[in-house]
Amino acid sequence: MTTSKSLLALAALAAAISAAPTAAHHSFAMFDQNKTVTLKGQVAEFQWTNPHAFIELNVPNGQGSTDRWSIELNSPNNLTRQGWRRSSLKPGDTVTITLNPLRNGKKGGLFNKVVLPNGTVLGDGRPADSGGKPINVPTAN
Repeated sequence: MTTSKSLLALAALAAAISAAPTAAHHSFAMFDQNKTVTLKGQVAEFQWTNPHAFIELNVPNGQGSTDRWSIELNSPNNLTRQGWRRSSLKPGDTVTITLNPLRNGKKGGLFNKVVLPNGTVLGDGRPADSGGKPINVPTAN
């Protein structure tokens, strides 16, 4: 019995250690997934990086200048399985992006989908109706 208890304890310890990297992944609580914002702007940079890709988007703010939005996407590995490529977005592309905004009001959010200049739609892999509920949020032109 002592040997089986030791093996059980060792297995539990191994399971806890293997789960540690998962626990280190950040939460998505900083995004308001009950709100959806749609932005039209020009890609400044597409960062194809781990653990998450990012789109840096220049969005006209209606006051004659632009605001820089930082939009977080999935990992490049997952994006590739969803039809994305490192070359899917290029600086200067004018795109329309739907996202869940940051709760703190800063210019950023969690990516839902993008409409490319040629009309192609790339999403985040979720079914179209599983994202945040659209609300009456002003859309940047």
